Amino acid sequence: MVKVEEFELKEDLYYWRKGHTWAKIESKDRVRIGIDDVGVRAAGEIVFVRLKPKGAKVKQGDALGVLESAKWVGPIESPVSGEIVEVNEQLRKQPKLLVSSPYSDGWVAVIKPSNLEADTANLLKGSDPQAIEWYKKEIEEKVRKKK
Repeated sequence: MVKVEEFELKEDLYYWRKGHTWAKIESKDRVRIGIDDVGVRAAGEIVFVRLKPKGAKVKQGDALGVLESAKWVGPIESPVSGEIVEVNEQLRKQPKLLVSSPYSDGWVAVIKPSNLEADTANLLKGSDPQAIEWYKKEIEEKVRKKK
């Protein structure tokens, strides 16, 4: 893990830059999805999460669900295409898990990918040298300027 200011950037994850979601490849049939540290902090106080059900199919960039905060409502974009095989039911009762634990207990869904090789080509790996520069820029634009 790399610390960029007070934000975490996990080197083993892939990041969908547009939607600030991450993908952790657990196996060829399982990719765990969540929202990165900058994305949840930029959203503000998260009050509600609604997720698509198991069995729903999504394409890269499609909404896996909706995130509602005190100041914003918007999609949770999928970093990979495929079928939702698991959703984090805890988020319905405890949406603040997204903020307190964005890379562990605050995960959003698990997807059985349908086009993983092509999808990862559109993602930024946390260990890539440009990842830190991207994260610094996003912190400045999405978090610092909102204050």
